[in-house]
Amino acid sequence: MVKVLFVCLGNICRSPLAEGILRQQAASQNQEIECDSAGTSTYHIGELPDDRTQQIAQKNNMILTHRARQIQKEDFERFDYIIAMDRSVYQNKANSKRRF
Repeated sequence: MVKVLFVCLGNICRSPLAEGILRQQAASQNQEIECDSAGTSTYHIGELPDDRTQQIAQKNNMILTHRARQIQKEDFERFDYIIAMDRSVYQNKANSKRRF
């Protein structure tokens, strides 16, 4: 099974929505995939996705129950693919890996 992690800054907008889209697409094609999302910051740990993100998800028949979390050392071992949602997140993620 392929394991994918989406990473953005706060883990309340882009990465949870990307996670939801991948889950929905995989389910519609009967594909087994493990996916999750995380943030590089600690600003929103424990929070549900932003209201605007929830609205977009609902319009597309998705329910996002994910709680924001920060990327962890174990994520670099657990996931086959770690997808940064923008260049600054990518650079931060690369630096995070070096710190661990």
